[in-house]
Amino acid sequence: MIRLIWPYIQYEDVEQAFREIFDSGMFTRGQWSQALPRAVCAYTGARYAFNATSATTALSASLEVLGVGPGDEVIVGDFSFPASVNVVEACGAVPVFADVDRETFNMLPEELEAKITSKTKAVMFVSALGNPSGLLQIRGICQKHGIPLINDAACAIGSSVDGQKVGSIADIACFSYHPRKLLTSGEGGSITTSNSEWARQLEIKLLHGATVADGKMDFVTYGYNYRLPELQCLMVIKQIEKLDDIVRRRIETQQQYVRLLQPAGYQSQKHDAGVVHNMQSVVFVVPNGVDRDGLIDHLAQRDIESTIGTYCLSNTSYYKAKYNSVQPTALWLEQNTITLPCYDGVDAGLVAREVLAYTEGKGN
Repeated sequence: MIRLIWPYIQYEDVEQAFREIFDSGMFTRGQWSQALPRAVCAYTGARYAFNATSATTALSASLEVLGVGPGDEVIVGDFSFPASVNVVEACGAVPVFADVDRETFNMLPEELEAKITSKTKAVMFVSALGNPSGLLQIRGICQKHGIPLINDAACAIGSSVDGQKVGSIADIACFSYHPRKLLTSGEGGSITTSNSEWARQLEIKLLHGATVADGKMDFVTYGYNYRLPELQCLMVIKQIEKLDDIVRRRIETQQQYVRLLQPAGYQSQKHDAGVVHNMQSVVFVVPNGVDRDGLIDHLAQRDIESTIGTYCLSNTSYYKAKYNSVQPTALWLEQNTITLPCYDGVDAGLVAREVLAYTEGKGN
């Protein structure tokens, strides 16, 4: 089976440190869980970072710190995994779906401008499939209107804009360490911000709502346990150390796919000048006349894993029934994009040959 992605970590990378953790008996709130936020700050350039159990809990905590609740609206890029909008729905706010660019797959500035109202409490820019293109323009609009900007950067660690790493561009950024991501600890995530007040609130919120003074805890609000265990923090740190090299190699693989598939009409996800896209997912728009779902089935029959690009959030059954606000470009992308395998050692030539065989009618 040629899988979509393979982890960039080996047991040998962590074996000795794992032994030390077991010997210490300290499986949480030890040296590695303290070291991970420092490593994330050092890599991204953010002033503060916090561990979370997933990008979903990271986003949820971020919305709470911004005071998002019933009666508020949060504008969300519509081409993403449903977690992006589920967290808005869960806190009682109204998700407002913003359509996306057909080439970068990211929120359109004109869509954001058109959908800002007096109820807009936050904007969530999704770096679709790791691509931060358009983030600076969206940030400028948010600053003009005085609206906090959350970057759903679940896929985007390692990406940058004009040399500035994702994680230090938006007001708050949230990362994921799910197995489908470049850095994985099985599950997990991080929150970054450079706002000292929000950082103070996050520190309390993520410690069950407690402050600590003179070794004593005082529970000043409600909060959560979104801690990441020592073993998982260690795994992420070991991968951050080689992240830029991982991104470089993934870009090389993506470019190999482009050279092989573009002549047949497959269009790769585009990124703006000055953007380094980490190639979290290698995604193509299929040519006219190609049955995308048929292509996915064809590849599966040949033990090649592939999938859709991602979802049109506004067209999922729940959100379509509740809000009836389907965004046309996001829907078109959901129906016409395919994600291909990308990792060290993947035979991109073999995958491309099977894609082309189906495209030319030989795989039907």
